[in-house]
Amino acid sequence: MSVNVHGRLIETDEQGFLLHPDDWNEAVAEKLAEQDGLRLYDESWGLIGYFHEYYQQYHTHPSMRQLVLTLGRQHGMHFHDRKAYEKFLYRLFPRDPMRELCKLAGLPKPEPDT
Repeated sequence: MSVNVHGRLIETDEQGFLLHPDDWNEAVAEKLAEQDGLRLYDESWGLIGYFHEYYQQYHTHPSMRQLVLTLGRQHGMHFHDRKAYEKFLYRLFPRDPMRELCKLAGLPKPEPDT
């Protein structure tokens, strides 16, 4: 499969994950989000950037626990616990935050338990 981004065909697997991670950029993320029916907000972009940078540094995806411990505190005092932050993530990415964030950040599919 592929997606057309500004006249350029970007190859993806059947679930929309990039076959060539070097093809990733913000325009590609926007197109993938559009195909999945997602609207991207400032918070969404912050999370996408975090995933992309984390993978570049550690060559693995962050876990939900790591995400909550590192980013949950940065979104303000209204996220006092893991459950509140997870609800926030599911409002942005209703189907599966970890999977959607990996896809939108141009990363490989996450393992089922990340």
